[in-house]
Amino acid sequence: MPAGAIAPVAITTGEPAGIGPEIAIRAAWDLRNEVRTVLVGDSAFLAMTAAAIDPAIRLVALSQMAVRNDGLPDFPPDRIAVIDCTLGAHVSPGVLDPNNGRYVLETLDVAIEGAQRGWLSAMVTAPLQKSTINDAGVAFSGHTEYLAEKTGTPHVVMMLASLASTPPLRVALATTHLALKDVPAAITGDSLARTLNIVDADLRRKFGIASPRILVTGLNPHAGENGYLGREEIDVIIPALQAARERGIDARGPYPADTLFQPKYLEEADCVLAMYHDQGLPVLKHASFGRGVNITLGLPIVRTSVDHGTALDLAAAGLGRAEHGSMVEAIRTAARMAAAISKVQ
Repeated sequence: MPAGAIAPVAITTGEPAGIGPEIAIRAAWDLRNEVRTVLVGDSAFLAMTAAAIDPAIRLVALSQMAVRNDGLPDFPPDRIAVIDCTLGAHVSPGVLDPNNGRYVLETLDVAIEGAQRGWLSAMVTAPLQKSTINDAGVAFSGHTEYLAEKTGTPHVVMMLASLASTPPLRVALATTHLALKDVPAAITGDSLARTLNIVDADLRRKFGIASPRILVTGLNPHAGENGYLGREEIDVIIPALQAARERGIDARGPYPADTLFQPKYLEEADCVLAMYHDQGLPVLKHASFGRGVNITLGLPIVRTSVDHGTALDLAAAGLGRAEHGSMVEAIRTAARMAAAISKVQ
């Protein structure tokens, strides 16, 4: 995709004491001739980090007010723009400080605003530490929930993808961070209908797939084995899939999860919809950890993220130990999604 074809992709730099700032800078620099990016974070702190990574990396600070008034200027590939947000406290690598909790939220707010107003085409989020934000006095359960609230989105879907795999592997989740005992009650006909609608619509709009094929797992072993191992498939999942097909969605299943993730099935799929977190994600992370991409479907904006956490131990050990491959793939994926949207608008 030629540089300048879409508005820049924002990269929020995450928990400042973790590996987020380093992997954001490294990925933006590696992709400087491929994707226009802009970092969102404390410009002085990021400039210091960039200089320690590679003295050739040059950052250009932009005030939030200037960007709101004048938009984002074009810079040559040897310059990376930073929309400046001010840290609340000095950063010690690997050491959390609740005084920086609201700073992390500010970086998200700036990126959300830019994506909604169009001077950013997408946002990519480096990992944050939920506890730091909660310790700062702000109730916070995660990126996904925060983005949904800020954009007024009633239902979102978590999807992880390994787009470098052959064929590409995308796994969406019918439920996310729930205790296993709470999963069956959370899987209803209405929730599956909303989830399938979102997955189908975003595969079309944000991935450019004209006729998405969605393979759906069962909840129980052997997909319930005709009711002997549970009736959720018979009572909930099968009727939801039948109703989805009547709406024009190519949703197939339910398939036993232990045999679905094979090439002969995945070659016929654009996405797998798993019923719960640890049913679908271990397979994807085994295949692509460090290169996987977390994607939030259903939002009015494009948001991707890395497939790992803040890695405070690596940050404490010093620069150069963190892998930034997942961030590279998250940026590439966000840019491709934004480009796909621009083609249909």
